[in-house]
Amino acid sequence: MMVDPTLAEMGKNLNEAMKILEDGRKASDLDADRRQFSRSSIPGPLQGDGQDVASILQLVQNLMHEDEEEDNPSHRMQNVGEQGHMALLGHSLAAYISVLDRERLRKLITRIASDTTLWLCRLFRYESGSAYYHEDDREGLLKVCRLVINTRYEDYSTEGYTVLNSRQPVIYQSATCRPGLGQHLCSQLGLPLSSLCTVPCNTMFGSQHQMDIALLDKLIREDVETGKLPLLLIANAGTPGAGHTDKLGRLKELCEQYGMWLHIEGVNLATLALGEVSSPVTAATRSDSMTLTLGPWLGLPAVPAVTLYRHEDPALSLAAGLTSSQPVEKLRALPLWLSLQYLGHDGIVEKIRHAVELSQQLLEKLKTLASIKTSVEDELNSPVVVFRFSQETSAESSGGSVEGYFAGEREVLDSLNRWLCERLAQLVPASGVDIVELEDEGTCVRFTPLMTAAALGTQRCDVDLLVERLTELVPVLNCTLRLRLDFREEVYRHSALSYIEDLSWPGLGAVRYEPRIEELNDSKRQLEVEKINSELLVKLGDLDADLIFSTGLEFGPEKDCIFIGMATEDLDVAELVDTIAALGRDIEENGRLLENMTEVVRKGIQEAELQLQKDNQDKLMEEGVLRQIPLVGSVLNWFSPFQSTVKGRTFNLAAGSLDSTEPIYSMKAQTGGLASPETPTSSAKRLPGQRLFRREGAGGSDSHSETSSVGQAEDLSRERFPQPTTPNPPSLVPDEAVSVAPESPETPQVLAEPEPTQDNGEVGTQEGEEEERWPEGQEAPVEETGR
Repeated sequence: MMVDPTLAEMGKNLNEAMKILEDGRKASDLDADRRQFSRSSIPGPLQGDGQDVASILQLVQNLMHEDEEEDNPSHRMQNVGEQGHMALLGHSLAAYISVLDRERLRKLITRIASDTTLWLCRLFRYESGSAYYHEDDREGLLKVCRLVINTRYEDYSTEGYTVLNSRQPVIYQSATCRPGLGQHLCSQLGLPLSSLCTVPCNTMFGSQHQMDIALLDKLIREDVETGKLPLLLIANAGTPGAGHTDKLGRLKELCEQYGMWLHIEGVNLATLALGEVSSPVTAATRSDSMTLTLGPWLGLPAVPAVTLYRHEDPALSLAAGLTSSQPVEKLRALPLWLSLQYLGHDGIVEKIRHAVELSQQLLEKLKTLASIKTSVEDELNSPVVVFRFSQETSAESSGGSVEGYFAGEREVLDSLNRWLCERLAQLVPASGVDIVELEDEGTCVRFTPLMTAAALGTQRCDVDLLVERLTELVPVLNCTLRLRLDFREEVYRHSALSYIEDLSWPGLGAVRYEPRIEELNDSKRQLEVEKINSELLVKLGDLDADLIFSTGLEFGPEKDCIFIGMATEDLDVAELVDTIAALGRDIEENGRLLENMTEVVRKGIQEAELQLQKDNQDKLMEEGVLRQIPLVGSVLNWFSPFQSTVKGRTFNLAAGSLDSTEPIYSMKAQTGGLASPETPTSSAKRLPGQRLFRREGAGGSDSHSETSSVGQAEDLSRERFPQPTTPNPPSLVPDEAVSVAPESPETPQVLAEPEPTQDNGEVGTQEGEEEERWPEGQEAPVEETGR
């Protein structure tokens, strides 16, 4: 068999390119490439000789992984697999085929388009249909709207939008449709927003995510009576949020009654490929058009979406843009044509069935979990599972209900479910769960394997792991929700703490330490509050505790606060709040002590300088001028020693006073009392491995009395943040005393040495012998050294 050398080279190059882009490399090589790329991130002029393929692919790889974190694999490119390689090969082949001669190109694209359309119509049970391939999944619906306008307004092709003035067209959509879909259609079609009618969902009977058919009938009759033209109805086979399906059979009958076009879209259309299909989805095969997104369903990258439609006039289809006279545009189906052949019928059905089975597996396991509420339309066939944490389930089983037991519970539950989804996505990334906001239920966790399983490779073991992690997180959510009220009440007991009401925070709550400073203005007080709470957050983060302390959400409304994260069953809320208040008080008092000490030291230095100047002047007057001359003064002091009456000074930092050094010279045993007394420590210590804020008996091995827990927190506070020391009595010399003496280079000053101490630490004096003292004002005799 002959092989086109260009096709063989193309396949080889594609395999090599994918291997370079997908294969993992060593971290050192990756970091080196990133550093090299960062230095050359600014594009320069094109090289004259050009670059080879390997260099260009290396540049592409650096661009793809420039900001990728080594420890965050969820951000890396997913493995597209062999079927993905076929889709990528289709894009390369489309570029190559486009250069063929016109006749060969026409035959080839006709074969590709007809084969792909036939396979899709048979696979999804859509008989006698045509196909339009498009990149934007909204483009098919837009073309269908143009087709319906051309069909219902016969003179539209010649007179344009002026014919719409006679009867204004109306497009109907469900309230659960994709956000912005109707507005996009009106803007692209040039229609006013009054041409868009949003139909509410059921409020009393049926699913709250399904279109209210009775109300739709009423709206259509009113529009007809006012001279408007009902044009098109957009229905859902799997709403974007909860995955519910409208009553398609009844909607089709209503459309036939008023001559409207029925278009259907949604993820549940994928189940049409299965042998057993639920009756609501089967009715989609009778619709006038429907949009299929095969890329996410089958894990195929860069394949187009497909809109299947039924219409007998090719000229109107050409005018609407559903068909094209340009052969190159028909090559959009080539990647899908290759991928469908590679997977085969059985492979496609197996992928869709596997996704549906994963949903059923998760749904069965969620039924056994307390405090988890599911929102599923059809428990037997629904490929979408939506669930949320709610205490309604557990409360009803125990004979009561806690729904609404405090204000803002809906917002709190929404924040907790948002945290739950984020944690599950981090712990089990292969599950593909995401957050969905529903009007009635609130924030929920959505599991849609039809949209994620093929790309992420989700397996049954991943669902088991998801349920296991969910089982571990539910008690944490229950404890946090229950202890929020206790935390608020404990904060109210402390006058220095302010409770911050932030319903969007998934945790115990938020608190702010308010300093007791009333004389400061608003700006200075705000700076003081920010400073104290910032230091308090650092101190709390250093504690040996299981809690997480943070500044809250990045764009949250509250600032200068301390947010406490999720709690466990054994948390002692009272001890936690007491510790926060104690640490904040210590930081505030230490700050005040530092400010006061700065002022005291400044005034003390000024006073010491004045005293030194006065003492130097007095000394000069007493000794005379001759003793100040270096050589003469030394000889004169040798023959006639002079006893100065000037006293030294000590500056007590704790007391802030300038004292005399006379007690030091008059009491020889004074130095024995300089050692500061040991700070008494509490005998209550934490056990090895024991964490802070644990209640007695709640943690099993962490059983200890609540009193000892509080005492341990206080001891830790004293050790980490020492209290200000009180001034010592005047007869004792404080540890932080600084000696200040007048300048006297010529006159030697002798400090009496303490006598040797005995083993018991007392001053060494004979028993019964009085301590020897010298009269006040007279120095102890100095032993001569033979001078």
